Amino acid sequence: MEQYPLKVLVAFAESFSERSKFHDWLLKHGYPELAALSSAIRGSEPAFVWLMKNQYYHYAALDGAIDKQLKARVWLSRHEYPLLGALADAVNENKQAIAWLDANGFQVMLFIAQKIRTFRDSQVFDYHKMHF
Repeated sequence: MEQYPLKVLVAFAESFSERSKFHDWLLKHGYPELAALSSAIRGSEPAFVWLMKNQYYHYAALDGAIDKQLKARVWLSRHEYPLLGALADAVNENKQAIAWLDANGFQVMLFIAQKIRTFRDSQVFDYHKMHF
């Protein structure tokens, strides 16, 4: 995710806000993978399938890791996505991940984690959601 400009990462984070128009902004400005990731994290099975079909496996794994799926978290580690792993762990309030992100200058990832956590904590868990 570090390859995206800061404003794109902020738009991604804001896509989890209530009545947000940032999801559409991501689509209109050439970031369909981030729009799909946002939708997948919010529970959209078609978005998860789109991520897999378009070979954004790391984002599909991030979605699963945020949902505390061990297989997805292990996949991120094995395929050398430490930033995405730390992001998933930070969403789940892992103090070591939060400290690592902060110490390594990834404050925008902490902002993203907080936005996802706030969104997730306001939702009812769907146990039918697809697993990575």
